[in-house]
Amino acid sequence: MAFGGGLDDNEEVMSEINMTPLVDVMLVLLIIFIITVPVLTHSVKVDLPRADNTINEIKPETVNLAVTADGVFHWNETQVTLEELEQRLNVAATQEPQPEIHIRGDRQVDYEHVINAMAAVQKAGILKLGFVTEPAH
Repeated sequence: MAFGGGLDDNEEVMSEINMTPLVDVMLVLLIIFIITVPVLTHSVKVDLPRADNTINEIKPETVNLAVTADGVFHWNETQVTLEELEQRLNVAATQEPQPEIHIRGDRQVDYEHVINAMAAVQKAGILKLGFVTEPAH
């Protein structure tokens, strides 16, 4: 034994550590590790399919809705009435993905015309609405 079992009549303290139990434990752990590693690996070989994981992102169309100073609506570059605007918005609301509506209101336009355009967009059910302005100089 490392610390003596009373067999020696010397009263000196033993300062050595017996390495034999430590080596035995390490060998047992090594054997267990060697046995369990092949079990952890998959034993059935399967040729898995390969797939591309990039996102197919479809960019939504952007519609520029302009309101001129005299209250006339323009769908992109085409002049439309409020009724035609509502019809086009209803068609755009059914598209997938829905287009983004960018409202450009003239500085001199009555607020009522811009509110009518916003209400038509909301009534059609289009979720993305933005305002386009110019930065102050």
